[in-house]
Amino acid sequence: MAQDDLERFGYRQELSRSLGFTDLLIYGLIFMVPIAPFGIFGSVYSGSGGMVALAYVIGMVAMMFTALSYAQMVRAFPMAGSVYSYAGRGIAPPAGFLAGWVILLDYVLVPGLLYLVASVAMHSLVPGVPVWVWLVVFVVLNTVVNYLGIKMTARVNRLMLAAELVVLAVFLVVGVVALANGKGNGFSWAPLFDADTFSWSVVFGAVSIAVLSFLGFDGISMLAEESREEARQIGRAMVGALLLAGTLFVVQTWVAALLVPDAPGLLADGDPEGTAFYDAARVAGGGWLANLTALATAIAWGFANSLVAQAATSRLLYAMARDRQMPRFLSRVNERHRVPANATLLVAAVSLALGLFMSSRDDGISLLSTLVNFGAMTAFLALHVAVVVHYVVRRRSRDWWRHLVVPAAGFLILLYVVINADIAAQRLGFAWLGVGVIVLIVFYATGRRPELAGMSEGDT
Repeated sequence: MAQDDLERFGYRQELSRSLGFTDLLIYGLIFMVPIAPFGIFGSVYSGSGGMVALAYVIGMVAMMFTALSYAQMVRAFPMAGSVYSYAGRGIAPPAGFLAGWVILLDYVLVPGLLYLVASVAMHSLVPGVPVWVWLVVFVVLNTVVNYLGIKMTARVNRLMLAAELVVLAVFLVVGVVALANGKGNGFSWAPLFDADTFSWSVVFGAVSIAVLSFLGFDGISMLAEESREEARQIGRAMVGALLLAGTLFVVQTWVAALLVPDAPGLLADGDPEGTAFYDAARVAGGGWLANLTALATAIAWGFANSLVAQAATSRLLYAMARDRQMPRFLSRVNERHRVPANATLLVAAVSLALGLFMSSRDDGISLLSTLVNFGAMTAFLALHVAVVVHYVVRRRSRDWWRHLVVPAAGFLILLYVVINADIAAQRLGFAWLGVGVIVLIVFYATGRRPELAGMSEGDT
């Protein structure tokens, strides 16, 4: 997108346009983490009645509808802010504020969740170093990299992606060889479909957990003002990253499911220690493979994934702040590195505080996971509505497939997932939404009704 394209929406080009299509694709893959199922495999396996691969297939299909809707909106409004910008301009500024507020529940909590998971994993590998020390190390390291600019982040992303893919390849090769040699439970289609345990409620309940692995493809849209590509390439990068990551998720969980040492016990008791994937790796290759996959999870979640999560969250805060829907100081851009400096530092501080607080709770990781999912799914519902309103209602589009069928299907699938989400997550999520409504009412009462640059009354 050219600079004048951004200026016609009422904004100045402040961020550095230095990312190509490959950078965007890698960013999305890193955000989703190619080895993301390592950390939550046991929860998805037990929740899906053993049909863990099916849960990821359905999750990928559900997210694909959402990715296609994102692709349409980023072409209409090629700017940072993601669903906040798309709902605000596609529906109305108040809807944008609420969508941005809800997805903040996802974006602000995600870095804290990632740091916590990684720190706990590292503590299990190096018991002599407390969890809080690992938290501080991960937060400081990522903040420095993000502060040095998006080019530095992109370079680190490439290295981390290569390392994750190497570990995944090692697991798959060793796992398949082990199965061929008679280890594990032998080949079967059960991870994809098991008539004895199948029910839609069971599978969709597991999908509500599995989609955590897919969250991040939407983060590509946050970099719209730092991409040197045309807007449609951003949508293509989102779809491409989702397809690649989804395929890897299905393959690795299928192999792991066939190597689970105690399938009945995992189904009955769940995976409270979060070691089910590493136990499967141990069956395939022994202790070295179990330790390698555990270490890879810690580094991927605590450094690679949280690095891009912090970058995306800071861009969301930056976009809302320049529209005066967040404190103005969050819109400050560092002139040398061309990054939203204050927003980056705030995300780091919140992530550290949240990680330290949740590390003292036994249910800290599971609670954060369900809240992150609820926030993302709810915001995605607003995205699908925005596509229909902007294209079909406002622009009278007759492209029924892309502008009506796809967003309607994505909306219904996600609505079902939200309805089947954890009750505690629903309560806390709706409480957060309620706070957003109160903030919106205060805005109107104080004469600060939400407005977006470059929009007139006739645009809404």
